[in-house]
This record gives sequence, structure tokens and C-alpha cells, in this order.
Amino acid sequence: MQRPFDESVRPQPAGDLKGAWYGSGEPDPAQVDPVVLGALLDRHGWRRRGGAAGRYARWTPPGPGAGGTSLLVPESRSFPDCEDLLGEALTALARSAAPSAREVLVGLSVPSDEIRWWRDVPPGPSGAASWTVQEQLRGAARQMLMAGALAARGRAGYYGARHRRQAQASLDGVLVGPAPGGRSLTAFVPVQSGRAVVVRLYHALQAAREAADYQRATGGMEAFDAAVEAGVSRELTEAIIALVRGSEGARVALEWSPAAGVPAGCAPRNEAVEFSPGDLPALREAGARYLQDEPSVPVRVTGTVVRMRRSGPRGAGTVRLRVLAGVEVPHVRVALDEDSYRTAGHAHLVGLPIRVVGRLESRGGFRRLTDASNVVPVQVDEAERDRLMKSLQENLDFFEEACQGE
Repeated sequence: MQRPFDESVRPQPAGDLKGAWYGSGEPDPAQVDPVVLGALLDRHGWRRRGGAAGRYARWTPPGPGAGGTSLLVPESRSFPDCEDLLGEALTALARSAAPSAREVLVGLSVPSDEIRWWRDVPPGPSGAASWTVQEQLRGAARQMLMAGALAARGRAGYYGARHRRQAQASLDGVLVGPAPGGRSLTAFVPVQSGRAVVVRLYHALQAAREAADYQRATGGMEAFDAAVEAGVSRELTEAIIALVRGSEGARVALEWSPAAGVPAGCAPRNEAVEFSPGDLPALREAGARYLQDEPSVPVRVTGTVVRMRRSGPRGAGTVRLRVLAGVEVPHVRVALDEDSYRTAGHAHLVGLPIRVVGRLESRGGFRRLTDASNVVPVQVDEAERDRLMKSLQENLDFFEEACQGE
């Protein structure tokens, strides 16, 4: 029951997300599309039990012991009692003991694509999961989301420190809903801010599965090389390894927001992508290959000096820059000859950043600039210069070396 996102679907504004998730309110019945509600109920296992044809459907919760909860959901908003029925259904969902009821409410509050992870691990006492098992699941899911967010910024076999701030920012609105037993986890990724991440992860997981199959069948790694274009990276292979390690297998499923519809190039209904311990050798080899093969990058970086170090009063030294422009990493370490080191020290002492040309090395996670040259101070406005000078005064002990040898 997929439907394109348009003005007839009126989700609750993103600013009201916290209230919907933490139980301080329900979605406004006037803003709920009954078609979307029906699609979410169906996705989360609720059973349709008939109803007045063409007017409303009756839904009951999944699983045994769900109680007598029953929802009457109108087929459309064309009937006079539509809003009353929706209000009653939303109240019943908020009061329902079924775990899926809260997930349906989240999907209504903010149009979200859903990512669900499962790990096949033995259950603990009374079906509970150990703390370690739960942390492994959460950690692996976090890594996988970050890998998708990095791939949405650009394709690379290995990102290191690149793009991480921007990728993390794109995940700020993600909500998480653990399932009973601790062996599964669901992330709700808002369409408005995170759909590109989910689409990229969709393609990347499919490509990783196909590449692992190819390697196991032929012993060749060529499919992993080609999979980089689909979003596969060392970061993704490490996330899959973390998800599978210590389990009998793991699955990842993606579901599109019924309010926003299916993105171009993606299947309306997706089978879960499965990985097993037998895939781990291929994934480890691919990760090592990505780390080794990712080339250094020629860059021109502008940054402020935050630390200076050299072994004596004269000669070459190393500076650490807080990056302002030129590359998407927060800090880089740069080895400079004596003249360039002196230039960097002088620029900092008068409250100016520097610009430097070099190569951003993959070794160490793209945190080091080599072959540095053309070090020059960069003019900034007075407000920024005052801020830099204040930073110098607060951290004066870091820069004593800059004045040595003069």
C-alpha cells in the first residue's frame, strides 16, 4: 500500500517528534492519513479482521496474549466519522501493551524509513539477552548507520576521519526501538533528513551480499572492488563483522516510509539481507583490501594551529591544525620544514590561520598531511581574529616552541 508523499499526507512536524516518542502525546488525528496507518499496522504484523467494506477495517495486534485491543481504521478521510475513529485508534495504540504499537505511533509522528537488525544468539534466562549481547547489537547497528551516512557523502573504500562530522549530523534525528529479548533492534530514520542514508545502505548491503557470495564461489575479490561504487567500504564490512561475530548469523531489513513512498531504484518490498559466520573471512579480506588500496588525496587545507612540536630550538617540526576548509576532517597533523614551521608559529601568534598544500595520507585514518609546501598566513575578519587570539592566551603552554630559535 505504498503511496507518494503529497499534501494529503500531513505528518506531525519534526519539532513534535520528542513528544510522540516519549509518550507525552499522540499524533493529531487530523494529521493522520488512514492509508498510512493501515500500511504501518500491516507492516508490524497487525491482522486485518474484516470490517464494513469500503468504510473501515478492524485490526488486531500480532502474537498471542495481545489482549482484546481492536482498532477500527477508516479506509479514507471521506466519511464524517473518520477523525473520531482515528482518534480512538490512536488512543488504543498508545494504551496497547503490544510492542509494535509504539513503532506504529513513531511511524505516524514522523515519516521514517525503518532499519531492523536481528542477531541469532541463544536466549538468556526467561528470554532475556545479556548486557554484552545487547551492546554488541547496538554497537554494530551504530557502525552500520555511520557507514551508510559516510557513503551518502561520497564513495570510498575507506573513509577514516573524513566526512565523520557531517555523517554524524545526518543521523541526529534517528530514533531507536529495541525489541523484547535484546536480539533485534529497529531504527527509525526520518525521511526528510535521512532517506539518502537509507537508500545508500540499501544498495550497499545488497552489493556486499553479492560480493561475499562471489568470493565464496570463486575466491576472487573483484566483486568487492566494484561494490565500492554501491557504497561498500571498510566501515561497512567492519559493521557487518561486528553484527555477525559471536552469533549464528544476522539479518538486516529495510522498510520504506509508507507516507513518503518508495525511492527511485529501490524495490517496494525488501527481503532481509542475511550474513553468516562463513562470510567473515571474505569481509575481513575486503576490509583489509580497502584500507590498503585507498590512495592519498592532494588537498589545500586552511586551518588554525592548535599545537606545535619540535625536538630542538631549530629545525623541522610538526603542527596540528584545526581544519577550517579544504578537507572534511576535524584535525590534521602536518610535518613542516624549519621555515614553514616558523611561518606557522608567527601566524598563530598574531591570530591568523594558515593555508598549506600537501597530500592527505590514508595511513592513520586521513589525519596526516605529507609533502607539505606553500605555507602562508590567511587573512580573517576581526571577530575571528579576536577569537583566535583568545584561544592562544588560554593555551599558551602549547606554543612556547613557536618562539624558540628566533
